[in-house]
Amino acid sequence: MSNIKNKVLEEIKKIYDPEIPVNIYELGLIYKLKLDEKNKVDIEMTLTSPNCPVAESLPKQVKENIMKVEGVSDVNLKLVWEPPWNKDKMSEAAKLELNL
Repeated sequence: MSNIKNKVLEEIKKIYDPEIPVNIYELGLIYKLKLDEKNKVDIEMTLTSPNCPVAESLPKQVKENIMKVEGVSDVNLKLVWEPPWNKDKMSEAAKLELNL
């Protein structure tokens, strides 16, 4: 994995769902993360529910944090609802953190 992609992942892991004390990567909200040869990041993410109170601010925060990574030229963030998020998408670490 490229150094820039690693740094992008580090930035994503700094972002937490405000209602759950786990970062959005471990929660399984990031469905796709791709970096092209021009260092443009394509990312697909979802939210825990379409009625999530941070539906507008969380994707914006993700995009802003990724743009801070040195070398990233652009971010194309797509908010998706398929497949719907559920607890099975969470990492083992997240499940342990939440006692699931």
